[in-house]
Amino acid sequence: MKNFGFVKVAAAVPTVKVADPAFNAQQILTQLKQAAKSGVRCVVFPQLSMTGYTCADLFLKSTLLNAAEEALADLLQKTKTLDVVFIVGIPVRADAVLLNAAAVCYKGQICGVVPKTYLPSGKDEGRWFVRGLAFSAEEITLCGQIVPVGTDLLFKAGPLCFGVEIGEDLWATLPPSSEAVLQGAHVIFNLSASNALVAKHAYVRQVVAQQSARGLCAYVYASCGFGESTTDGAFDANALIFEDGKELACSKRFTLEPQLVCAEVDVQRLQNERMGNPAFRTDSALETSAPYGVIEINQPEIEIKKLTRRIDPLPFVPTGKELDEHCEEIFNIQVAGLATRLLAAHAKAAVIGISGGLDSTLALLATVRTFDKLKWPRKQIVGITMPGFGTTDRTYKNALALMKQLGITVREISIKKACEQHFKDIGHNSKQHDATYENAQARERTQILMDVANQIGGLVVGTGDLSETALGWCTYNGDHMSMYGVNADVPKTLVKSLVLWVAAHETTDKKTQKVLVDVANTPISPELLPADKKGRIAQKTEDLVGPYVLHDFFLYYFVRYGFGPGKIFFLAKHAFAGQFKEPEIKKWLTVFVRRFFSQQFKRSCMPDGPKVGSVGLSPRGDFKMPSDASANAWLNELQ
Repeated sequence: MKNFGFVKVAAAVPTVKVADPAFNAQQILTQLKQAAKSGVRCVVFPQLSMTGYTCADLFLKSTLLNAAEEALADLLQKTKTLDVVFIVGIPVRADAVLLNAAAVCYKGQICGVVPKTYLPSGKDEGRWFVRGLAFSAEEITLCGQIVPVGTDLLFKAGPLCFGVEIGEDLWATLPPSSEAVLQGAHVIFNLSASNALVAKHAYVRQVVAQQSARGLCAYVYASCGFGESTTDGAFDANALIFEDGKELACSKRFTLEPQLVCAEVDVQRLQNERMGNPAFRTDSALETSAPYGVIEINQPEIEIKKLTRRIDPLPFVPTGKELDEHCEEIFNIQVAGLATRLLAAHAKAAVIGISGGLDSTLALLATVRTFDKLKWPRKQIVGITMPGFGTTDRTYKNALALMKQLGITVREISIKKACEQHFKDIGHNSKQHDATYENAQARERTQILMDVANQIGGLVVGTGDLSETALGWCTYNGDHMSMYGVNADVPKTLVKSLVLWVAAHETTDKKTQKVLVDVANTPISPELLPADKKGRIAQKTEDLVGPYVLHDFFLYYFVRYGFGPGKIFFLAKHAFAGQFKEPEIKKWLTVFVRRFFSQQFKRSCMPDGPKVGSVGLSPRGDFKMPSDASANAWLNELQ
């Protein structure tokens, strides 16, 4: 796809004069020119925007209906050169009935007319209009053009397939948009005319968000603003764009100025999401009703060089209050999963290797909370620190301090002599700091943990996280293995937030809080190579495999949405503008793809662990791929 599936859409709120179609058409034209200049491909206007929504019995007067049709014809003539699809609301005469309709227009042509399916109860619309379901004609004449009409129409413009519903349709028990998305619509445009009432705005937002999430679609909502009659109400110029439950853009309410609210919707993401959802497979869609008519609009695709929608550089890490709620939920999931496994395994204790780093600290905190919930003594948690050739004073002291302050059983078992003996046994030069040198230490530590667990009838709690699993940054049958991986589904960027959250919300002891904060600020390292001359960590993981903030970003979009490296690079350029240069992003993305494919064999036999989010790599259901899959097709996208 030229734009990786992004299509720019807009919701427009023009200034109107009630019953003055010529004035309203001019206001619409001004906003259409603005939309075209901004690269918008499709824009929706409010309900009955050609006349104003509050014309009441004037809708039954031929003078107004004639003026509305003439104004639309003039608008079509003046937009012949504008490369933007637009949807306007207009009362349409059809034989002896009047329709509250949406006219879909492009370059001087009316592509189709969609009548309002449901009329609101308790209001006067039924006094003037007939509901769409009661209208059976398939074509009407409007502005001298014979055009298709119906509630069962979809429109396809380039990569975008969209449906239209009007006002009350959204609040129906079975909204027309629910059927439209099953028939293939990626975006629903709603021409609304909802008056402002106290607390109503929050409800409207909720309904729009839910419908976009339920339909795995984008929902573009445009309601009336300044100029509508205030005889019995007021209008708040409400315009919203949601995609799969998340807000992309919204208007400023109660403004007196016209507004054009724009955002790029990600059609490819919506398509990918639907491919894994049985409700959107062709057979399911066709079971619901007869296929909709699809009207092709020959609109060429244009390049989007810059996104206006925000691309979050930390997709796993929310902010503010949501982060606190997120951390609490994840921590409770970890605890619930570990408690179940301990009881099911009839374990009497837990054994965990404590390095003084982020991952083992989070695993220990979750284990302590688990034992507290089970009302088991914390002394039945055996924490083992295992100093090796690369252990630094900072991590060593933090490991000991944390275990003592949390009141668990502390053991210290150095691995140096065991590893030296092992090197001698296999004939390896201990001065050769290669993979054998490093992996022997990781496997020695795992052997100690497993054997101690056997001694005391315990269960080894794993400390590895989701990011390490994705990159294969673990030693096969070393730290790769445990009896339950409590951090298995937690990405590295979130591990730090969780540790700091525990420090702030779960710990009252100032000394423990101080240690946790220092652990969070310690450089990430396996500490398998000797420290530098000043005793500091020499082997920094992110210097070797790349920044975890980038890898977690790549992981999220690769696994969660199935995007290829080309689109991920496109998104990363926007998300990390000013933080990482493009060559650096591409370099680490190439590393990610190569490592992700080559290390699947480790994930194929990873231990159990609790699923905490929408991205997981468990081979038992979350992500399945052959261990020998080639990465060439993905790497070629980055050439």
